[in-house]
Amino acid sequence: MKSTLIAAALSTALLMPSAAFAASYTIDQTHAHAAFKVSHLGFSHTIGQFKEISGTLQFDEADPAASSVSVTINTASVDSANEARDEHLRKADFLNVEAFPTMTFASTAIEVTGEKTGKLTGDLTLLGVTKPVTLDVTFNQAGPHPFDPSKIVAGFSATGEINRSEFGMAYASPAIGETVELTIEIEARKD
Repeated sequence: MKSTLIAAALSTALLMPSAAFAASYTIDQTHAHAAFKVSHLGFSHTIGQFKEISGTLQFDEADPAASSVSVTINTASVDSANEARDEHLRKADFLNVEAFPTMTFASTAIEVTGEKTGKLTGDLTLLGVTKPVTLDVTFNQAGPHPFDPSKIVAGFSATGEINRSEFGMAYASPAIGETVELTIEIEARKD
């Protein structure tokens, strides 16, 4: 009887269409941008980015809430278009890259808010401090790469903000803004 039940279960599983599962993607570093914007003394905003980003996605297009993301950023790769300022940003006043060579983000929840939008919540670890951060995410598209159809690519845009003092980066606050605005653009290739 037991073997008959197992055989029936296997037959049913083979005849039913496969359930959708999250696919693995790797972030394409040449098409990954993590930019920041922060008030400088109230006169203007300093804009910069991190040039070295790596990470993976588990993306389920049919059920985006079942997806996940893990990202690592090399803090020494900061680039604000001014070498002297970048050297200061790498020091203990700001990113302290000697002690903390990376910052990481690991998703903990995804809330679908529209056909191609959602809120991505995760743990951001910066300067050894881990805090939850929520980003507004737009799924741009997924499909074969136009220049190499054998490669499947998914693209996302995200925005959000953090309070830098909450991570222990309080230098020159509030003259240099507490709120850091984030803009993220990611392309990831299916493994």
